[in-house]
Amino acid sequence: MSDGVAEADRAAVEAQLGRTPRGLRAVAHRCSCGLPDVVETEPVLADGTPFPTLYYLTCPRAASAVGRLEASGLMASMTSRLAADADLADAYAAAHADYLARRDAIHPLGTDVSAGGMPVRVKCLHVLVAHELAVPGANPFGREALAALGDWGSGGPCVAPGEAP
Repeated sequence: MSDGVAEADRAAVEAQLGRTPRGLRAVAHRCSCGLPDVVETEPVLADGTPFPTLYYLTCPRAASAVGRLEASGLMASMTSRLAADADLADAYAAAHADYLARRDAIHPLGTDVSAGGMPVRVKCLHVLVAHELAVPGANPFGREALAALGDWGSGGPCVAPGEAP
């Protein structure tokens, strides 16, 4: 494939998502089981549609675990901390800048909108976790969320290529 994604990885991601991935560019991180759990996507899809989510969490186990964190109210407390902690706010702003720089290096979208609510609120932990997995040390809230999660790959692969999640 011209995107450099091995067919086995493409099949695994398709099985994880239960659909053909859009704009698949690269595997950005692998789970402890060896399968992709974060992919990098094209900032502009083949049909010209902007797709600002550069890092996408694909593993259904990881996505479920992150969803439970979101449902716990963690995002609201994280957002509240931004107003009270200047160092945290600075680190989160740096994560936003990192995300934009990496996406714009591939294809500038002409916007300062990144993903996950950066830099002013926490809107989607899935994106922040994916960013932290793809770029370790980049996203303070992604790092915090990861610390609260177990090893979703310790039970073995979440899917076998060709099977639905």
